Amino acid sequence: MEVVPISLTKIFEQYPDRRYIMFGGKGGLGKTTFSAAAAYYLAKQGKRVLVFSVDPQASLSDIFKRDIFGKGPTEIMPNLYAQEIDADRRVKEYQAEIRKKILDMYGLDKIPEEIESYIQAAAAEPAMEESAIFDEVVDIVVKGGFDYYIYDLVPLGHALYYLSMASVYDAWIDKITNLRQQMREYDQVAAVIKRDKELDEDAILNELLYIKDRINKSSGILTDKKKTAFFFVITPEEMIINDTVKAGELFAKFDVPLSGYIVNRVLPEELKNQNIPEYLKNRISMQEHYVKVINDTFKDIHAWVPEMERDVTGLQMIEKLANVMFA
Repeated sequence: MEVVPISLTKIFEQYPDRRYIMFGGKGGLGKTTFSAAAAYYLAKQGKRVLVFSVDPQASLSDIFKRDIFGKGPTEIMPNLYAQEIDADRRVKEYQAEIRKKILDMYGLDKIPEEIESYIQAAAAEPAMEESAIFDEVVDIVVKGGFDYYIYDLVPLGHALYYLSMASVYDAWIDKITNLRQQMREYDQVAAVIKRDKELDEDAILNELLYIKDRINKSSGILTDKKKTAFFFVITPEEMIINDTVKAGELFAKFDVPLSGYIVNRVLPEELKNQNIPEYLKNRISMQEHYVKVINDTFKDIHAWVPEMERDVTGLQMIEKLANVMFA
């Protein structure tokens, strides 16, 4: 019914430098469970692995049956660590940093009331949560300490938002920093003419350059063909297939290195000959059609994963899924 896939095991063996592993796709297709299973497999190979979720609706705690939310890298088993980012706490840290920088830059003793109102209002914006997660991811990667980093990505729309905003921020900060540098040069000339004291370091320019550097590090990982492997998760359904085709085209525009596809929730073909309800027979017939569409549409299919008999939670089920994925 389907082509024989090139196994994920061979992919990881052929490309040992691909340390940043990402599973993407529409919400609810199994990205988180695949992330957990890949982390389990690599940890069993003796690799030190961190799997972390950049989705505010993270469910790694449910999958591992451990409360890991906001606790940093948490050891699940030897070599395997998991992390769920607490965006709210990160936003509060942002607010504290902003207040301190305003006080330091302008020599104030107290934050003016109107500025405090703005800080509070900005923290409530939805984009602030995403920015907080984006920033935490940079911290995780820059800190190092692991052989593999496995990203449980947000749904496709949000992932594209990260990529597009990274390029927008980068271009905007380029313009601002160029202007600030020009102003700095004029100020230095003026200071020499007036024989004034040396100018203090430009705190605003340094802050912009710091932000630019962090954005480049994060977006650079997403587009690094040598170090990054991105896998789309799909199911044999028309809407999912169509959306994945469109998303693949958009990701290509941002030079995200696509490593292949994993097809999830495939009903066993042998069910067709058993005494099953009519609606299930119809589903299998429909699936046969979309399996053919998948084979005709996508290259580099690395695993066909059957519908599991129950939810993938706990290490026993994670191991079972890993055995299927890396067969």
